[in-house]
Amino acid sequence: MLALKRKPFHGGIHPTGHKELTANEATINSDEPQRVYLSLQQRNGVVLRSHVNVGDTIVKGQLIATGPNDMCVPLHAPINGVVDAIGPHVSAHPSGLKVNTLVIRGNGDPNWGIPHVPCDTSKLSPEEIIQRVLDAGIVGLGGAGFPSGMKLRFARQKQVHTLLLNGGECEPYLTCDDRLMRERAAEVAAGAALMVRAIGCSQGIIAIEDNKPASIDAMRSAISDRPQLSVQVVPSLYPMGSERHLIKAVTNQTVAPGQLSTEIGILVHNVATAQAVYEAVRYQRPLIRRIMTVSGGALEQPANINVAMGTLVSDVIAKCGGLKMEAGRLIAGGPMMGQVLPSPFVPIDKSIGGILALSKDEIRAEQSHDCVRCGRCVNACPMSLMPFQMAAHSRISDLDGARHFGLDHCLLCGACSYVCPSRIPLVQYFQHARSSLNAARTMERKSAQARQLTEARQARLHREAEAKKAAKAAKAARKPRKRTARTSTRTQRNTSNNTSSS
Repeated sequence: MLALKRKPFHGGIHPTGHKELTANEATINSDEPQRVYLSLQQRNGVVLRSHVNVGDTIVKGQLIATGPNDMCVPLHAPINGVVDAIGPHVSAHPSGLKVNTLVIRGNGDPNWGIPHVPCDTSKLSPEEIIQRVLDAGIVGLGGAGFPSGMKLRFARQKQVHTLLLNGGECEPYLTCDDRLMRERAAEVAAGAALMVRAIGCSQGIIAIEDNKPASIDAMRSAISDRPQLSVQVVPSLYPMGSERHLIKAVTNQTVAPGQLSTEIGILVHNVATAQAVYEAVRYQRPLIRRIMTVSGGALEQPANINVAMGTLVSDVIAKCGGLKMEAGRLIAGGPMMGQVLPSPFVPIDKSIGGILALSKDEIRAEQSHDCVRCGRCVNACPMSLMPFQMAAHSRISDLDGARHFGLDHCLLCGACSYVCPSRIPLVQYFQHARSSLNAARTMERKSAQARQLTEARQARLHREAEAKKAAKAAKAARKPRKRTARTSTRTQRNTSNNTSSS
């Protein structure tokens, strides 16, 4: 009798994968788009400074915008062409917020405008590797969007001992990382080895879910001559792609709530990030394209496609044959943790790993009912929280109560919503509560800053008043001494005159 496989962490679910829609077809290379739309406002709210103006001719790979520091990744031109406009355009934010956007009209030339000659990476120092990653504008391609070069630098400072590459890809529908590992395994392995050198750690582990046998074989073959790298197979369990849960599954170590993985000596990156690092270090090519999954029941021809940054979602969908029916919902990312797109005319950015055009049947738009206290959400929660309690407090805007039951530690992974028999939109409650909590914290921070400024002003005015008072007192103290001296001189003169008269 076969032994039951132990779950690597509490909770987790097995959502329907739908990966067969795209997993077995080779990646499509998209043609150069006619126009790209590059947001000058990054996801952290920082606005980049454009180095080009309307009418300027630019070349593919050219640096066109930068931020104030290394925490803001630079922007490079993904196509050859002319700057057509710089102005407001709808972003991928669910609100449809318009942000300042640089629009480039392409000329159809697919060649790089800047030569990228391969170099001997063995001669590069760790800091040179990190700097090339920073210069290439690489962010975490797993969806977080944090500057990859800064993660490498922080990990080196923390003396991290293990690099963990996430090849789990547990979100339903998404298969772009799977195809990348099959088709570019050697580049992923080379990028991983460069990251290990940059960090100065002793090993790199590539974790892949057991439902991707072709990727497992490809990666094992690619690292056969790299003793510092290994492949570890993990169970296919959502949310295996979460950093803390992947670490638990691979190393059996626990990252405490509020703690960074680097505190226990582990740095987690995505396999797609490793491939981008290879391109950046070996050829000094900036990140201007990425492989993404375009799938869903409303799509005519689901596929994995290599697209230029700034391409409109509508153009990507058209490349996949368009829609065969009205999409019930457009999602950037996966169905569990992705964001609803406000329009098909938003541009792709570095953090978007998938576009889903879901049919009305796929979105399960069913009427929700009252909670029946079945406890399924508790069993499914990978953070061992009580989602039904958090939702009850969130619904009445009792933020302290929601925090008491773990709101700050919730991953917003959607596992609880998926298993809820009452179809309660639990994650939406948590997102709303988080937004309210963040707004309250922002107001509190602004109020604290205002109080500090007021107190500083009052202290300054008090010091100035005290200084004036002291100066006035000093002046007053000097005047009597002068009068006394004059009086003494006058008295002596009068005395002398009186003596003469006598």
